[in-house]
Amino acid sequence: MHSIIENPLTKSHPQGTVQLLFEKDDHSLSISENTSKKTEAIDSVLMKSMIHFYFCVEGSAVFAFGPHYSREITKHKNYFFYNPEKHLNCQIQLAPRTRMVMMAISLEGMHKLFVHDALPFLKAENVNQRFYDEREIPSQLLLVLNQLFTTQLSESAAKLFYHGKAYEILSLYFSERKPNTESCPFLNDQETVRKIKHAKEHLLKNQDSPPSLKELAKFAGLNEYQLKAGFKEIYGNSVFAFLLDHKLDHARVLLDTKKYQVNEVAYQLGYNNPSHFIAAFKKKFGMTPKKYLMGKN
Repeated sequence: MHSIIENPLTKSHPQGTVQLLFEKDDHSLSISENTSKKTEAIDSVLMKSMIHFYFCVEGSAVFAFGPHYSREITKHKNYFFYNPEKHLNCQIQLAPRTRMVMMAISLEGMHKLFVHDALPFLKAENVNQRFYDEREIPSQLLLVLNQLFTTQLSESAAKLFYHGKAYEILSLYFSERKPNTESCPFLNDQETVRKIKHAKEHLLKNQDSPPSLKELAKFAGLNEYQLKAGFKEIYGNSVFAFLLDHKLDHARVLLDTKKYQVNEVAYQLGYNNPSHFIAAFKKKFGMTPKKYLMGKN
């Protein structure tokens, strides 16, 4: 399987694993599911001046932007992309048993829906700025996303159903609970939030040899307490627990390719002792990497 999405708003029906559910004017909603035992790829284009949403309902996927840059999305995570400058070619590599919901809407279409709301990227002074966001999918939104895969309707009823779901997803996405600024007063300052997100990006880029908490705080321009408290409020975990979780999810993606032995994956993730990797993997996924691989056969 190797499917291509030239344009999320094209009138042609995407082939392969991608199923177009809803399309109207400048708004489209699609789902993709990999039921095979190997990683499958979708060639896609992030169209400029379009707002793109990707929701990983199950499994995980890697967004490959050329040979030198990629991002991984894991279960119950959401990516938000907006780039007004140019189209971005991207290959989405779906791990086995992955379910993904994809939505695209034009900036003008979003303006019409949120005419009375001051979403940051809708402001006139921001229309030429790129936006990227990564979030946990809240349970209320996850329920709606799962319905896209499980609800069986007649063709005429499905059209109305998916039309409503497309707008319901947008409504729930932008009504998501904001970080608790009362328990973490630092988050009242948007500049602090930006610095914490910048710290997270730096941490992931240097996950093979991660900086200390002191070094990371200095890089972000925060003190250690601000970084620790703000990071946990935004991402729901401590700095290094977040990093470990990310690395173990990436380990599962590597194992799914069946190209690497367990020890090779451990060393790729920076473990000097594979037994430490095996113990961490079992704690997170309830089985050793070897048993996980056996289940793939």
